Amino acid sequence: MLGPVILAASRSDRMRRLISAAPVTKQVVDRFIPGETVDDIVPIIKDLTGKGLELTMDVVGEDITTPEQSHAARDAYLALIDRLAVLDLGEQVEMSVKLSMFGQALEGGHELALANVRQVVVAAAAIGTTVTLDAEDHTTLDSMFAIHEELRKDFPQTGCVIQAYLFRTEADARRLAAAGSRVRLVKGAYKEPAEVAYQNKHEIDKAYVRILKILMEGEGYPMIGSHDPRLISIAQELAHRAGRKPDEYEFQMLYGIRGDEHLRLAAEGHRMRVYTAYGTDWYGYFMRRLAEKPANLRFFVRSMISKG
Repeated sequence: MLGPVILAASRSDRMRRLISAAPVTKQVVDRFIPGETVDDIVPIIKDLTGKGLELTMDVVGEDITTPEQSHAARDAYLALIDRLAVLDLGEQVEMSVKLSMFGQALEGGHELALANVRQVVVAAAAIGTTVTLDAEDHTTLDSMFAIHEELRKDFPQTGCVIQAYLFRTEADARRLAAAGSRVRLVKGAYKEPAEVAYQNKHEIDKAYVRILKILMEGEGYPMIGSHDPRLISIAQELAHRAGRKPDEYEFQMLYGIRGDEHLRLAAEGHRMRVYTAYGTDWYGYFMRRLAEKPANLRFFVRSMISKG
């Protein structure tokens, strides 16, 4: 019942003002979304890459209601790519995009999102990097996978995200692993119905391991999106059994969560990529994360207390 309440708050200007003014909110936002502009984020990029970490950058914002907004989202990514080119960090920093931000839900949205994201993928390739398509709720996935397949015809390095809690994901993983794609596996954070997704944490964890085994034994490039120490250990064992070298898979974690673990994995020779979000629409982004899975609130608070 908490999810709908949080979503309602995300659309309320009054709640936006109240929550934005609360000191504790700013502490949480600053910890997980370290800037609003490209200028804000450049020092973060330099700091993390200087420590041997790689990044995937997300310009926050998903509630697109007009084609003009989708074009603005595209242009924000193009501006980021321009700055990465100047910094000569294309090989260390990629982009993560949500197709809803590029207009996927609008009338004619599939083609609009494809056109917008293609421009970003082309620009990214020109500086030696790539783009990963984030997964959203299950109703958007057929469109996302179709766009992913279309982009890979010219840019085979384009990645996508799959979510372990969805029943369909094992079949998606087999298809993607056979195709040699870059695939980020996450547990899943959207509130999905029992008809399409596991609801029990233990079942989700078991599905994660089954799917990760498929990816490790396949022809693609697995990206392990998890902060769970047990799953990270299992991923290392599965990589070893599959005969994968350290540069044939990578770990991914969110900026602001388990920072010491980021550095530990990198120091051990693993590829470690930090998912780093920035932008002015932090309020909507933050509230939607809580609405998708209110347990995230407890996770964020614990992370803030632990300081890393």
